[in-house]
Amino acid sequence: MADSINKRKSEHIRINLNEKVTGENITTGFEKFRFIHNALPEIDFDEIKLNTAFLNRELRTPFLISSMTGGAELAETINRNLATAAEEKGWTFALGSTRALIESKEYRPSFQVRKYAPNTMVIANLGAVQLNYGFSVDECKQIIDITDADALVLHLNSIQEVVQADGNTNFKSLLVKIEKLCQQLEVPVGVKEVGWGIDGSIAKKLGDVGIAFLDVAGAGGTSWSQVEKLRSNQPIKKVAAEAFTEWGIPTADCVVSIREEKVNQPIVASGGMTNGVQAAKAIALGADLVGFGRSILKEATHSVESLLEVFETRELELRMAMFGIGTSTISELKDTNRISKIE
Repeated sequence: MADSINKRKSEHIRINLNEKVTGENITTGFEKFRFIHNALPEIDFDEIKLNTAFLNRELRTPFLISSMTGGAELAETINRNLATAAEEKGWTFALGSTRALIESKEYRPSFQVRKYAPNTMVIANLGAVQLNYGFSVDECKQIIDITDADALVLHLNSIQEVVQADGNTNFKSLLVKIEKLCQQLEVPVGVKEVGWGIDGSIAKKLGDVGIAFLDVAGAGGTSWSQVEKLRSNQPIKKVAAEAFTEWGIPTADCVVSIREEKVNQPIVASGGMTNGVQAAKAIALGADLVGFGRSILKEATHSVESLLEVFETRELELRMAMFGIGTSTISELKDTNRISKIE
């Protein structure tokens, strides 16, 4: 089991670094929105603050490192670099799927980042479908104990599981199991997609059973049917995966849909995020945090210094966007009316 998990995780990293894994003819949707420039912002750029709150915790920035990896040798280096950079810059860190951590002790160190990030908000991650394949509240408690995480996010990846060899495709009755987990786990439980998005109606169902936050992980970035297609040795699945290159809900549309549905849970906007202007748009549309994944993976394999440069660039871009519309805090950015949809 350890070897197969390690092989899969290593292949995921290699493919995401070296292959084209984005969808076709589908974008994040943020290009449909434009800020209305404020020529007279009446604020001091040096006084712009990025601090915010999430799950009753004060954070230095509204940025999150999206769930990427764990359970492989290279993953240990990647997660150590990410955790070290997150600690220095005040970014929240979401781990990759921790299923491997329960099924094999061999790669547990790749998930144990607390020693590098003692003050960072760390979010552990597990496929929601595992609740139908032997994972209970006990295993989830174990995951939290081993990672010392502050929260758990359950990922929804139905189409990926179909294309993946030996994928887990029984998604029946998960909502009631998610509800039970929310009631029994001592840390907040969130739900995320993996690149196809969560709309308002599904967000409402999840909110109603006690989910603490939602990570939309919308379309416009990595397509996991494309990733699994490149791993697959089954010709029929390879061809079928190609039909899903345009699948998913653009990230911007997810955020708008959830807020229109009056869902009050905090939202993480992730899925194809590449710069701080997109991040500013996401927050102005209703997101609380903004997640970056594959766009920082290359730097994560290199060094902490490479990551810090990217993190500082994203923060500068966000500050510049805020300056450009005359908002000096994240709460002011959330309330701005200086964003419009391009018809």
